[in-house]
Amino acid sequence: MWGRADRAVKLLGRNIPSVLRMTKGVDPKISRRLCIKPQEQSQLQPRSRSPLRVPGHKPTDWEKRFLLWAGHFKKPEDIPETVSIETIRAAKTTLRVKVSYVMIALTILGCIVMVIEGKQAVKRNESLTSINLEKKAQWREEATRSTSAKS
Repeated sequence: MWGRADRAVKLLGRNIPSVLRMTKGVDPKISRRLCIKPQEQSQLQPRSRSPLRVPGHKPTDWEKRFLLWAGHFKKPEDIPETVSIETIRAAKTTLRVKVSYVMIALTILGCIVMVIEGKQAVKRNESLTSINLEKKAQWREEATRSTSAKS
């Protein structure tokens, strides 16, 4: 189907609006002509910095702590004055993973504690139903006392 349409476009070439014309070397099913910047304009613009050069970043006190806790450096004195942003991002990512592991461990520990407490409550014949029935009985007594005191 696209082959016929492509031939028709080639035959009619000049009569088709520029928006509808297919660009050469692009899949006819996907036209990204409006999204692509022309190559000539990007080559003419001079760049002040090389894209490969990573500028140094002076870490803050918190970032220094992150670098230490993540294990990138052993001592605060070992941290240089300027560190690449990628190193700081890697340290933050490592800390995020460590914090998530701690949270998982605490959640599992909390579940185990709740199971143990529940089993102990069963041994004492305590349940939520019995506790709720006791509270409701106590409220009824208080309600009857307050109505009898008013009368």
